[in-house]
Amino acid sequence: MPDLYIGLMSGTSMDGIDAVAVRFGERSVRIAGTCRQAYPDTLRRALLNAAATPVDQPIANIGSLDRQVGECFRDAALKLLQDSGIAANDVRAIGSHGQTVRHQPDAIAPYSLQIGNPATIAAGTGIDTVADFRSADIAAGGQGAPLVPPFHDWLFGGTASERVILNIGGIANVTILGAGDAPVVGFDTGPGNTLLDRWVQKHRKTPFDRNGDWAASGSCVEELLERLLAFEFFSLEPPKSTGLEDFNLDWLLQHHPETYDPADVQATLAELTARTIADSMKEHAPTSQALYVCGGGAHNADLLARLSRNLPGTKVDTTRAVGLDPDWVEAVAFAWLAMRTMNKETGNLPSVTGATHKVVLGAIHSP
Repeated sequence: MPDLYIGLMSGTSMDGIDAVAVRFGERSVRIAGTCRQAYPDTLRRALLNAAATPVDQPIANIGSLDRQVGECFRDAALKLLQDSGIAANDVRAIGSHGQTVRHQPDAIAPYSLQIGNPATIAAGTGIDTVADFRSADIAAGGQGAPLVPPFHDWLFGGTASERVILNIGGIANVTILGAGDAPVVGFDTGPGNTLLDRWVQKHRKTPFDRNGDWAASGSCVEELLERLLAFEFFSLEPPKSTGLEDFNLDWLLQHHPETYDPADVQATLAELTARTIADSMKEHAPTSQALYVCGGGAHNADLLARLSRNLPGTKVDTTRAVGLDPDWVEAVAFAWLAMRTMNKETGNLPSVTGATHKVVLGAIHSP
């Protein structure tokens, strides 16, 4: 039986697709190939607009975007195979997270919508493709997010002391791995890179604040920070998850950031991300002495420094220190979830999502 799995991931930053081919051992990962493929500029703008203005999106537009994103995911998988010299028949399955355009787990009729047509991926690669991972958890009463904590527990858990895995994508989420067999806790803490990206795009016309250099050049505006911290999401108890519906440029503009120096606002947004992560750890992981960061935020030196300042006595490092490159953790997680699905094994953690029971996640699309 083929023993390779491919994971495809694009987060709320919507900057492109991470693709990784992996083999799984006994609580171990061996990466066989990686690639990253950016979205075409016109498609990325259309996706950002669709997420920002969901009520204005006609069905035809969402249908078209679903197909276009599926083609991009298919092409990323094909490029990964070509670059890595891997044959399609050596891959048992692809796990595709898709592109989230709307996440409403607390609506009257809860749902989470990821586009990126999986039938297109399966047909174009000739490989079984697992997608729509969130729906089964939501049907079981859960948030449908975050979904990576079970993988974090499998790979990084079971240690003698408590540790926390932090993913900083557009949204930040933590996985608290207690010592021994303690139940896993995981939840979204709030904005990761999304507000930082939107603000630097607005004022400097660059896609992101490289290394956090612009934020480091400013000073935190405490009165603005306190207004942002008053947002109700931060005081909610887990399980909880969020997205661009809550944290976006319009939300920020309600707090009149234009009355301050733009660099100072960027510093304030960086402090908001660091402070909300640190506050979550102090409340839910007070004995943890180690924080391991993955995702795009792992490259933001200013953000990591702010985390260290907000968490004195806690070792702040990247997941490379515990065996996995921080750039590929999420994509590997969805390859792992695809393996679970293909083996008819459950993939969610009710202690994380709030589901009433464990369920097998995702739907399988065969070529």
